[in-house]
Amino acid sequence: MATIRVALAEDHVLLREGISRLVSSDDAFELVGTASDLPGLLALISQQNPDVVITDIRMPPSGTNEGIQAAAALRESHPEIGVVVISQYVSPHYALKLFEHGSAGRAYLLKERVGHRIQLLEAIREVAAGGSVVDPKVVDVLVEARMRAKNSLLSRLSTREREVLAGVATGASNAAIAESLFLTKRAVEKNINSLFAKLDLTDDKSTSRRVQAALLFIAAPLVVQHQVPAEARPTTTHGQVVPAAQRAEAAPAP
Repeated sequence: MATIRVALAEDHVLLREGISRLVSSDDAFELVGTASDLPGLLALISQQNPDVVITDIRMPPSGTNEGIQAAAALRESHPEIGVVVISQYVSPHYALKLFEHGSAGRAYLLKERVGHRIQLLEAIREVAAGGSVVDPKVVDVLVEARMRAKNSLLSRLSTREREVLAGVATGASNAAIAESLFLTKRAVEKNINSLFAKLDLTDDKSTSRRVQAALLFIAAPLVVQHQVPAEARPTTTHGQVVPAAQRAEAAPAP
């Protein structure tokens, strides 16, 4: 087999050095370069055109999801390049984002596996061949979230009803929800009445159905909310729902 050319992106010096040594210790691999941030990784890929990229999930400049961004960009620009994302987070959200456009050539490993030389090198081989690898702990979390979603009342809702409920959870009025989803107010009212019925919500003097529905949505498992556009999901501050308009006013100027 041809040597697998590997590029590495990791902002922590010690971990970057450790992974570099692991990759270089096997003659089946060639480390073509390292980077410490997303721009550096993209430049390295452009210069070296590696077979596989190993990238931390969080790096400068923002320290949020640069590894996921790199994997998504490569899916478009270099679909033949495999990506091994390494993370210290057992997060179904990150895994779902990594695999949402297909699992071929993608791996999600926890950093605790990186010390196991065979597991890391096997993951590199697998994505280079177009396969996929998911850390067993992440699989366990995904299965658990899926089971919670299956048992959730929100699983009864249609996609449109979940979108409308997301608006309700942000504190938006029916008119605002209608505008954001390009619906009539009548259609929004119809969806709200339908989702109230499906969620077994009844109006009483102590708590309105809108509040009950919003609380159910905020507490919903990730897999259910993953089906709703990110911009429609509620943001909370100290447990309180922040309406969309208020979030927009509080957002920093570009």
